[in-house]
Amino acid sequence: MELVEERPYRFRIEPHGPMRVPGVVFASRGLLRDAEKSLEQVVNVATLPGIVGASYAMPDIHWGYGFPIGGVAATDVDDGGVVSPGGVGFDISCGVRLLAADSDRQTLEPALPEIMDALDRAIPRGAGPGGVWRLSGPGQLEEILEGGSRYAVTHGHGEERDLTRCEDGGAVAEADGAQVSGRARERGLGQVGSLGSANHFLEIQQVTEVYDERVAAGFGLALGQVCVMIHCGSRGLGHQICTDHVRAMDRVMNRYGITVPDRQLACAPVDSPEGRAYLGAMAAAANYGRANRQLLSDATRRIFRRATGARLSLVYDVSHNLAKIETHTVDGTRRRLCVHRKGATRAFPPAHPELPEELREFGQPVLIPGTMGTASYVLAGVPGGDAFHSTCHGAGRVMSRHQAARAVAGAELRARLERGGIAVRPRSLRGLAEETPEAYKDVSAVVAASEGAGLCRTVARLVPLGVVKG
Repeated sequence: MELVEERPYRFRIEPHGPMRVPGVVFASRGLLRDAEKSLEQVVNVATLPGIVGASYAMPDIHWGYGFPIGGVAATDVDDGGVVSPGGVGFDISCGVRLLAADSDRQTLEPALPEIMDALDRAIPRGAGPGGVWRLSGPGQLEEILEGGSRYAVTHGHGEERDLTRCEDGGAVAEADGAQVSGRARERGLGQVGSLGSANHFLEIQQVTEVYDERVAAGFGLALGQVCVMIHCGSRGLGHQICTDHVRAMDRVMNRYGITVPDRQLACAPVDSPEGRAYLGAMAAAANYGRANRQLLSDATRRIFRRATGARLSLVYDVSHNLAKIETHTVDGTRRRLCVHRKGATRAFPPAHPELPEELREFGQPVLIPGTMGTASYVLAGVPGGDAFHSTCHGAGRVMSRHQAARAVAGAELRARLERGGIAVRPRSLRGLAEETPEAYKDVSAVVAASEGAGLCRTVARLVPLGVVKG
């Protein structure tokens, strides 16, 4: 395929073969150096029925299931558009939550070892069961699938601001628990309020640079402030939902006359029984993910309050693995679209009606987690925003977990991070090694490319002080 540079940070793949739209990749040449296989997935996504605009890829693009991670695609619901579970991924509603403390590093530092030890004990993590909230039974799980963060807050695990500062007010509408299999429920029942494994983390951070003081203040951020960033999703429940519905769609594609170049792109029309079933189950998993982050926030607040008296206020909570029905202008016409964002973050511009009133003049907060030992960023949505108001979601892997674990020993990495002033509490040293910073792209380069492409603007930079790893 030929990749043509249209302008800085924007490349185009012209439609060829069965492609219905072009591929558009937002990146620098350096970030594309190892993206050849992922670009094949950009091309494959461009063949989906009903796709409009382009098959987009963010600067953190890397190989995924069906869709590349960092992939964005919208299909026209009223013109045969499909929904594909591969365009959301297995960790449905994986996302990031940022809380800001009413204290700075100098105040926190004497208590940091106590806080890290308490978090190490209190935050369940790893691949198996365990959560900060032991559910009374399946009925309570149903409430979480329906109510998300709202249900947790009404049961004393948060405050009203946690809902206004969360995407969708804390719960995705039209969740349908009836579409969640028994096996998915079984996996989710014992994991509510847990971090999971792999690249998920809870990190204590400090704001070290502010690029836009007005917007940062509007978000509730200031230079030197201590923050907590939580990155996790819907655990085994979301994974099982994806597995179940990929299989269901694979069985019915012929019925709808759909052919795809990769079976991992299994899909069905949005308005078909299979499409509606997946979206209902996906929304339920998204609500589980929101509740999960809400409960981890509540546990973290209690630890901070005991150790320092500090208060943690929610800056924002946003997912980067979802498909949502949104209205956008395409070729001059307002159209109802199913927007898949997989490893990509919604980035609504200032004045967007779906933003809470207190944030509307600034644009949507976008939370970009970096890697241990580097930095994370807070961005904001901008007017115009391409790719249906989407931007990057993180650094993007360049090494497999096996390669990373062979490249560095966990004990060596832990010692290196602690020499750099970062307290580390891993679930296992092997898991720590799999997430070594060298396994990822340079998050600063990813953010610069996203801003250079006109997808967002940079508001603040945060560096880690302590990391609790899944």
